[in-house]
Amino acid sequence: MFTLHIEHPITDFAVWKSAFDRFAPARKEAGVRRHRVQRPVDDPAYVIVGLDFDTADQAARFLGFLQARVWSSPDNAPALAGIPQTRILETDEEP
Repeated sequence: MFTLHIEHPITDFAVWKSAFDRFAPARKEAGVRRHRVQRPVDDPAYVIVGLDFDTADQAARFLGFLQARVWSSPDNAPALAGIPQTRILETDEEP
C-alpha cells in the first residue's frame, strides 16, 4: 500500500471540505482505495490528508493531477492557504 500524504494550512474547513468532496470521482478514477482527513487538535486551520493507492505510480500521477489541476486554481482549491507539503509513503507494516 502506498499513501499520498498531504498537509497544508486552510482558511475555512467547510469550504475546503466542500472542494475536497467535489473531487471524489477523480480520486476514485485515480485508484484511491481510501482516504483520511485529519486536523491537529491545536490547529483547526490545518489539514492532513492520506490517500491510499495500490502503487506508487498511481500516487505520483494523482499528485501531478493535484498540482496541475487543483492546487493551481483558486476556484478548485478555494480554502487552500500556502503550498501543500507532500510525500509518497510505502506501508511496511499495518496491524
